[in-house]
Amino acid sequence: MINKELIKRIFSSLILMPIALFFIIKGSFFFIFFISICFLITSYEWHNMSKKKSYYLPGFLFLILSFYSAYIIRTDINSSLEYFIIILLICISTDLGGYVFGKIFKGPKLTKISPKKTYSGVVGGYLLSIIFLNLFFYSPYYFNPKEMTSYIFGFILLISTVSQIGDITVSYFKRISKIKDTGKIIPGHGGLLDRIDGMIFAFPFCYGIYSYFN
Repeated sequence: MINKELIKRIFSSLILMPIALFFIIKGSFFFIFFISICFLITSYEWHNMSKKKSYYLPGFLFLILSFYSAYIIRTDINSSLEYFIIILLICISTDLGGYVFGKIFKGPKLTKISPKKTYSGVVGGYLLSIIFLNLFFYSPYYFNPKEMTSYIFGFILLISTVSQIGDITVSYFKRISKIKDTGKIIPGHGGLLDRIDGMIFAFPFCYGIYSYFN
């Protein structure tokens, strides 16, 4: 069962990631179109899981803030593409590391809110995000090769933490809504909200950091 699920996840990711990167890198109206579609799908999934609940409107408003932050980061910030992709890579590698390490090492559960989350998964999320970003910085395709400074190292750990908090938070709302996944649009992953739960917290947080220091 685990192998089949993992195969579905890998296959879906191999198809979706190049598509997402195309629209993100192209920018302009390509990115606006892409992010609008993602917002509509995510909003629909949130509507289905939380309609008639007290947290419906606050959650919907937070989604608006999150996607607006992602839009601003990509379009209105210096080195916007670089910053956007760094955030994206941290969230993806954190999610992947948490899944893989959690399945392999298992161990104590992190919280009752999300029973599948383990301490080994948390550590795996941190480790893989550091490794992925380090490889990215030294990649010949990277815009501006740089050393892994203590500032960047701390930033990776911070955003990875925020991403994991986002994952747990959405898991909490799924739990009280009595559903396993927010949707079925992505084979092996569930709904779109299941996959970007960390990102919808990371982008507003990163936008707040940028606004504070600039």
